[in-house]
Amino acid sequence: MKYSDKLTNVNELQSNDNFLTRSAKKSPQLILGIILTGLVLAITLVSFFWTPWDPIAIDVEKRLLTPSLSHWFGTDRLGRDLLSQIMVGSQNTLYVTLVSTLIGVVLGTSLGLAAAGSGPRWGGILTRISDIGIAIPSILIALVLATTLGPGRLSVIIAISFWFVPVTARVVVGPARQILSLDFVEAAMTHGRTRMYIVFRQVLPNIAPIVIVQTSMMFAAGILIEASLSFLGVGAQPPTTSWGKILMDSQPLVQEAPYYTLLPGSFVVITVLGFNLLGDGLAVLLDPQQSQKGVA
Repeated sequence: MKYSDKLTNVNELQSNDNFLTRSAKKSPQLILGIILTGLVLAITLVSFFWTPWDPIAIDVEKRLLTPSLSHWFGTDRLGRDLLSQIMVGSQNTLYVTLVSTLIGVVLGTSLGLAAAGSGPRWGGILTRISDIGIAIPSILIALVLATTLGPGRLSVIIAISFWFVPVTARVVVGPARQILSLDFVEAAMTHGRTRMYIVFRQVLPNIAPIVIVQTSMMFAAGILIEASLSFLGVGAQPPTTSWGKILMDSQPLVQEAPYYTLLPGSFVVITVLGFNLLGDGLAVLLDPQQSQKGVA
């Protein structure tokens, strides 16, 4: 290897270190968010291959054991290992939230861009539709769907997605309209580019940071909504479990076994906090004004 190549590699490493250092200084909540979400994701991945005990093995003689070296988080009302239940329950909670968030982001961003790129008449109609969707609580939507489709993951995914679509559209439409008012849009149209082509090829890359931050925030909200719906009995059905289902089962035993509620509830709090911090950190890191302040 030539000396110049070695020097280039060293400069690249120093540049990466400087970037990480600047990111940590500018947005410390981003680092904390990455740590918390990484911890939860790691536990979920491990649960696919290993759990301390069989999560569905019932042993009534060992019901409601307090946390110990044998059962780190204790056991539930049927004698199942609570830590194993929480680990496996994260699979369903994160799966439902991930699918719902992806659907909400893709459809919501498309709707917001369409509203921004359409004329005032159609844009106003699409905006009003978004407002109506936001006004309907996701829990109410899920309860209606559970009545028609039956309780389960599908009802929860549809309910959360239905609520995320208008929320994302409202976040996207404002910045998209601001970009469409810039001079380069008129210059592109004079060269034969259609308005919708400009929206999806020029505007979308410029609002990508907003969409990324919104995705992280919605993921945190999706965790809470999924846990709430499962707590109400609309979400995961036996033998599938989730954090909300564990919380529902623990309610009659709050005084007898407080750990039964506190431990799964803590996982919900940690996950929501992690994704909120991640979203806040990304908002600071990707904000051009913040970046200019950091350089100055």
